[in-house]
Amino acid sequence: KFKGIYIDVGCHHPFLNNNTYKLYKRGWRGINIDLDFNTIEMFNFFRRSDLNIKAAISNTEEEKDFFFFHNRSAINTLSKKSGIYAREIKKINTTSLNTIIENSRFKDQQINYISIDVEGHELNVLKGFDLKKYKPNLVILEFIDPNIKEFYQQKIQNIIDSELYRYMNYHNYKLVNWIHDDLVFTQKENIQSFK
Repeated sequence: KFKGIYIDVGCHHPFLNNNTYKLYKRGWRGINIDLDFNTIEMFNFFRRSDLNIKAAISNTEEEKDFFFFHNRSAINTLSKKSGIYAREIKKINTTSLNTIIENSRFKDQQINYISIDVEGHELNVLKGFDLKKYKPNLVILEFIDPNIKEFYQQKIQNIIDSELYRYMNYHNYKLVNWIHDDLVFTQKENIQSFK
């Protein structure tokens, strides 16, 4: 697909280890969201055709605890479980993904691809995103089990038993791949069309 719309929550870097950079080069456009000011400044410089937003995304619009390790840290998080070793706990205002989209040029358009990498807060982000309305074809979710130190120690049964997996399954998405800490989901109807 040469043109499409993506959303990258927890985008971290405009091209290094980024799940949407190749799509951007191919002509896709979308929304990149991160809490780090420096990250968004880099996106504004290197990916000017995208909408780049500094924000904390969750399922509600309220003040929450932000578990801060250091500036530019890829593991700063809103998840208490993932943030137990944080250097500092700050208060931060959150917003939902629905609010971000509704106030953007992508309002009322299908989102083809979404990547959510927010260090254990992925389910909360999903709960603030209307899967039925935006119908992303492909959803990539980081899956962190705070009890497991390395991704290769993860077991498929832990994923299947997770609330994140059940949530996606309930919303008619099927797990089709698992790469390191990332789970790849697609709509079940997409799978049926390949048969």
